[in-house]
Amino acid sequence: MKHSFLDGRVSVIVGDLTKQATDAIVNAADPTLLGGGGVDGAIHLAGGPTILAECRKIRETRFPNGLPVGEAVITAAGELPATFVIHTVGPQFGLNNGKDDELLAAAYTNSLALAAEYRLSSIAFPAISTGTFHYPKDRAAEVSSTAIKTFLSSDQTLDLVTLVFFRQAHADLFLASQAF
Repeated sequence: MKHSFLDGRVSVIVGDLTKQATDAIVNAADPTLLGGGGVDGAIHLAGGPTILAECRKIRETRFPNGLPVGEAVITAAGELPATFVIHTVGPQFGLNNGKDDELLAAAYTNSLALAAEYRLSSIAFPAISTGTFHYPKDRAAEVSSTAIKTFLSSDQTLDLVTLVFFRQAHADLFLASQAF
C-alpha cells in the first residue's frame, strides 16, 4: 500500500530499494564508501563494480579518511534501475554527543540538496541509521520527515521523494511517527 504526503511529493512504500526506477536512490553508506552490510551491501551487490570504482575515486580525491556523518556524495548507479546513487552516512545512535538528530537530518538534507544540484526530479530513501546503527525507528521517522518537509518547502526541483521500507511493520511505525 502506498501513502502520499505533501501534495503527492512524498510517498511511503514497502519494497526493495535496489529495484526503484528513480533518478537516484540513497545509500545508507558505511563511512569507508567501500560497501558494507544491510542497504549498503545490497546496493553494491545489485549495482555491480561501477559503484565501488567511483566510491574509491571519491575516497582518493575528496574524502581520504572516509565520508563524514551527515555528508553526501553521488555516483553512477551501475546496473541498478536508478540513474545515480547518493551515498550518505547516518549517525550511530548515542555516539554523537547529543547531535544524533542534527546529524540524521543532515544526511537527508544533504542528499536532497545533492539531488537538486544535479537537477534530479525523483529520489528514493531507505530508513537511514535505523538498522545496525540502532537509531530508534519512531524518532528517525520524526527527524527524517521534518527534514524532508523543510527541504521541499523551498525546493521546486524534486517532484517525488519516496521512502522505501523493506518490511510493512517498519513502514507502519514510520507512518505512525512521521511529521508531514
